[in-house]
Amino acid sequence: MKKLLITFGTAAALLFGSSSGVFAASNTYTVKSGDTLSRIAKTYHITVTQLKQWNNLKSDNIHPKQSLSISKPATAAVSKNSSVVKEITVSASAYTMNCTRCSGITATGINLKKNPNQKVISVDPKVIPLGSKVYVEGYGYAIAADTGGAMKGNKIDVFVPTQKEALNWGRKTVKVQILK
Repeated sequence: MKKLLITFGTAAALLFGSSSGVFAASNTYTVKSGDTLSRIAKTYHITVTQLKQWNNLKSDNIHPKQSLSISKPATAAVSKNSSVVKEITVSASAYTMNCTRCSGITATGINLKKNPNQKVISVDPKVIPLGSKVYVEGYGYAIAADTGGAMKGNKIDVFVPTQKEALNWGRKTVKVQILK
């Protein structure tokens, strides 16, 4: 529902010339005295294992003023050589993170404000599991890295960096290939 409201809010902002405020969301955390990996992981809804992997940590030892990545580094995670596991037809709309209440952080921890060209789709995890590599007709290779209240059943939102691109996408029926 939030993304649906964002889409309508985006349309209204473009029509009436309003601009939405954007605030920076960080994908790093500076360790403070007394911090633990467990507490940091809990705060950012990630696992200690993820923190250790993303920061190349061999132990649980951290120290004050140490900078830790708290989201998965943006990478070209989807290979064009991947094989198709399943193909489904979905109703696709578009969303952006350019709104005052948008954190810019996906359900899986990707910071879209810092990585505006990242190809991400929002999904119903019961239909397309989070973390799945996909190919979306008309959008390209992406990762299923976000969720939303309106994403029920065979619906997706494709992430685009600007409000104009979201409006240009509109709503369309597309094929999604879930890749291995």
